[in-house]
Amino acid sequence: MAERIEIGRYVLHAELASGGMATVFLGRLRGQVGFSRTVAIKRSHPGFAKDPEFVSMFLDEARIAARIRHPNVVPVLDVEARDGELFLVMDYVHGESLARLWRLGDGAPIDPAIAGRIAADMLYGLHAAHQAKDERGEPLHVVHRDVSPQNVLVGIDGIARVADFGIAKAVNRIQTTHEGQLKGKLAYMAPEQLEERPVDARTDVYASAVVLWELLTGRRLHTSAEAGATITRILTGKIPPPSRVAPAIPPELDALVLRGMAKDPDQRFASAQDMAVALERTLRLALPADVADWVSTRAHASLEERARLVAELETSDSEQGSRESGAARAHELARAAMASAADSEALTEPLRKSDPRASAQPVEPGSKSNVNVTRSLTPPRSGARRSVVISLAALALVSVAVGVALFARARREPVATAQPDRAPAVSVAGPVPSSAPAAQSALPEPVPSASAAAPRADKPAAKRPAPTTPAPTVAPTGKPTFGSLSRE
Repeated sequence: MAERIEIGRYVLHAELASGGMATVFLGRLRGQVGFSRTVAIKRSHPGFAKDPEFVSMFLDEARIAARIRHPNVVPVLDVEARDGELFLVMDYVHGESLARLWRLGDGAPIDPAIAGRIAADMLYGLHAAHQAKDERGEPLHVVHRDVSPQNVLVGIDGIARVADFGIAKAVNRIQTTHEGQLKGKLAYMAPEQLEERPVDARTDVYASAVVLWELLTGRRLHTSAEAGATITRILTGKIPPPSRVAPAIPPELDALVLRGMAKDPDQRFASAQDMAVALERTLRLALPADVADWVSTRAHASLEERARLVAELETSDSEQGSRESGAARAHELARAAMASAADSEALTEPLRKSDPRASAQPVEPGSKSNVNVTRSLTPPRSGARRSVVISLAALALVSVAVGVALFARARREPVATAQPDRAPAVSVAGPVPSSAPAAQSALPEPVPSASAAAPRADKPAAKRPAPTTPAPTVAPTGKPTFGSLSRE
């Protein structure tokens, strides 16, 4: 694992590949709510970001690749610029470059069905680039100009993808090639590219045919270390057919490959798609599953190590994301608690202002009562404010409940009270006349006092007077009332 380098929402980890101007790292995209994704990040070498031409080329690659949407093209996701460095974020392809897969085979020819399938995928991806359009729907006329085994990735899903549009040519491109300056790999350049003539999609067809020739034969087409000899061979167009180098190759492929490498662009396939279709019609190509098995077998060791690295990276990133998510959750809870405390403060403020102890006369400093009053007027701590509010609310509810109960009891049990304008009581020896209201007979008989219950010995016992009842008064509603309560 390399040192963690955080660039915005991206984290760079292990190095995957390195070139003359940039290095590709394995990285992670870390989004919100726990979202993360493994990506490949191309990081420019220090110092290149100060070169305006390099910066424009870097940005061109991002802009052009972002306009190409096809399964056989590695998509570009984002661009970052930090501290004098440029970072190009791409989709991570779990696989190997075609150049490395070729080297792992020790120079042995690749099965024509598998080689044809890889070449067809490459051609379909290039055709998608050639047909790319800008935001207004105008063709960009993209030409890759650097088609080679190093810029083709073959995943364990059996699909080949074209990558690295760094020196691609397109309309309205910011960066342009200066006169007399060649960009790309010399061994895969078309004659018009060497002669600085206009290039188009057929230039990429030529380079694709060279790649296919090398896959079928297991050899490099131009082996001379001298650039002059290689350029002469390309310009003369003297290229042997693949079957002459590898007899196992079907002869019908010779014409197809040589047509793709014709010196005159008009003699080549008109488009990359036309060459891919011709391949599919000429040869029974392998299925993606067959290519996936071939990749997994040939690059087993490196892919296993890469898978272990990716798993370790994802696990570490997931654990760190969980910790950060937990910290964020704790922060949210703390903010909620602070907001709740503020609400409690607002509720208890009127209660403190209405506390009778707050308006008490000041006492001598240092006295016990002064301390008690000071403590009672001190705002409670934030942790106890909620309890104070709840206690006061409960007390208010109990008071209301008691008041309601007393009022209901008073309505069920009316009490007779004396009225100042009531007629004096009259003792009656006999029974109550029948003409008295029924309400009178319903009144309880008064209980004699203790002194009345024990008559004096020197006086004869008098007859017990009949109970007296107050005279009923008629309320405005027409119902008889006793005292201040009406009896219904």
